[in-house]
Amino acid sequence: MAEPKCQWFKVLEPDELLPGRVKTATAGHQSLAVTHHDGKISALENRCPHQGGPLGEGSIEGGWLRCPWHGWDFHPCTGKPPGGFDDGVATFAVDEREDGVYVGIPVEETRARTVSDVMAETLVAWGVRHVWGMVGHSNLGLADALRVQEEKGTLHFYGIRHEGAASFAASAYGKLTGRPAACFSIAGPGATNLLTGLWDANVDRSPVLALTGQVDTQVLGPGAFQEVDLQAAFGRVACWAQTVLPQSRHAELVNLACKNAILERGVAHLIFPDEVQRVPAPEAEPGGPEGRLTLRTIAPPAASLDRAVDLLTAAKRPVFVVGHGARFEMDSVTKLAEQLKAPVLTTFKGKGLIADDHPLGCGVLGRSGTPIASWFMNECDLLVVLGASFSNHTGITPKKPTIQVDSDPMMLGKFHPVEVPVWGEIGVTTRALAKRLAGRTETTDQRPEVAERWSIWREEKTRRELDDRGQGIASAAIFAALTRQVPADAILAVDVGNNTYSFGRYFECQRQAVLMSGYLGSIGFALPAALGAWAATQEDDERFAGRKVVSVSGDGGFAQYMAELTTAVKYGMNITHVLLHNRELGKISKEQQAAELDVWQTSLHNPSFAQFAESCGALGLRVEKTADLDESLARALAHDGPALVEILSDAKLV
Repeated sequence: MAEPKCQWFKVLEPDELLPGRVKTATAGHQSLAVTHHDGKISALENRCPHQGGPLGEGSIEGGWLRCPWHGWDFHPCTGKPPGGFDDGVATFAVDEREDGVYVGIPVEETRARTVSDVMAETLVAWGVRHVWGMVGHSNLGLADALRVQEEKGTLHFYGIRHEGAASFAASAYGKLTGRPAACFSIAGPGATNLLTGLWDANVDRSPVLALTGQVDTQVLGPGAFQEVDLQAAFGRVACWAQTVLPQSRHAELVNLACKNAILERGVAHLIFPDEVQRVPAPEAEPGGPEGRLTLRTIAPPAASLDRAVDLLTAAKRPVFVVGHGARFEMDSVTKLAEQLKAPVLTTFKGKGLIADDHPLGCGVLGRSGTPIASWFMNECDLLVVLGASFSNHTGITPKKPTIQVDSDPMMLGKFHPVEVPVWGEIGVTTRALAKRLAGRTETTDQRPEVAERWSIWREEKTRRELDDRGQGIASAAIFAALTRQVPADAILAVDVGNNTYSFGRYFECQRQAVLMSGYLGSIGFALPAALGAWAATQEDDERFAGRKVVSVSGDGGFAQYMAELTTAVKYGMNITHVLLHNRELGKISKEQQAAELDVWQTSLHNPSFAQFAESCGALGLRVEKTADLDESLARALAHDGPALVEILSDAKLV
């Protein structure tokens, strides 16, 4: 039988390995334990046959190479164990040359196609282009399949520092684009770290795929290292979940995961036991979306449309309230509002869906909003609510006659009855209403009133910009500068806390897209969300390509995921983070005071965040005076790469 052809790799320099020592080396893809024993250099397979221990990390004792994990011995030259047992390790040819030690490895066969390859190819076919996650010991087979797709240019993988950032990034990408992305982890703690970001996706209806490793199926149940019952742990966060088994219809599982994520607008979870990931699948075909998805442009029932038309033809002062659910249909919504000369208010999650300088734009309604929006809600005779959830944060009054339009029938009249619940896709419904109402309405032109209310509010904001207690810069001044400096088409990711309330109140949107952790309200969202938004700007999608990404947080929120600044540096992400540094969890302090409690444990001990950014390889700037805001923000926004602007702010002037 012919000897297999070898490929030779240099693994050591001359005299690098001292007598009686062992060292790990790599030749191609083969991991080796290289020994120096009895005057001879030998190369053994590095994996102990019992528990997989790395023999190259062991030691030579009494003429035997001892496994560092469980103490089993092997001869340092032959790889055979004592006692005549047959559980030895393979050895490889060694050639000691003048320039170093070479090891001959049989020429590798073509990489075998696996179950993971089939599933990764299916993800790509469904349009999944981005995966955020961390490679580890229980997801290596799937990781290798993702590597293959990245090398083909069909997928991008971003290695993060904490799995929570991976799920937030995927959630933010889904909110922004309406398309699914994936987050990726090992079994056990890696998977459980995903949960917060996945709940953010769940409650804000963002399509996300969670891909988690798992321990080998043969040890599931008794309690293996890092074993967690992941389907139980993920519980209701996933609208669909399945463990991948050796005989599963692997492409079909991905088809179902992607279909559920897209149509249910939520989290689909695939669990990959370690050994299943590498099961050969040489002939299996990938799946795809063809014939799996229907158009979702569903028209409302005629009776509902008739009732809505009746209310609108009778109204004199209708007002629109738009939420995140209207994000992708704002052209038709705005045209209908213009036809009716009706002011447009937004929920906080919908901030920026209509420009604040639009003649009918009134800003945000509710706790994070403007007095303009609340004034028009109070003065209206009909509310037209589109893609909003009626959160108590928004405070849409039940006292006004209401037409509610939503593509999800469960959202209609969720918290209180409405006069006309309309089940239909928002773009289809608003276009139908515009057609039916043409020439039939006599609504009041409220545009002069919108301009008047803005004038009053801008005068008040200008007064607040001048507030100065000598303890930091006022939020009104910070967000006025951001309004002047942030590009009109930027993508803005905001966090949770007083900084976000002030953003809703003071920042005036033009064409910016705003992302936030809405219903979950999770602190720490902003920077990971910016990673997700940046990925969208790298695609061939005219809605997002080339747009600047800006994230805004307080010091409490930034500190939760501040290590992800190194992720932004690693991948050259053009992100500017604006950090309001007030040394306090200011929103919680206010809540303690409002509850007539002592302010307790809300102070923060912080580093210089600007110096931290510099140490990460980003641009770091520190602003201590109002007069320096514009120049510093402009410099950071013009920087080609990650930048952080640390602004010393006053926790009371929000």
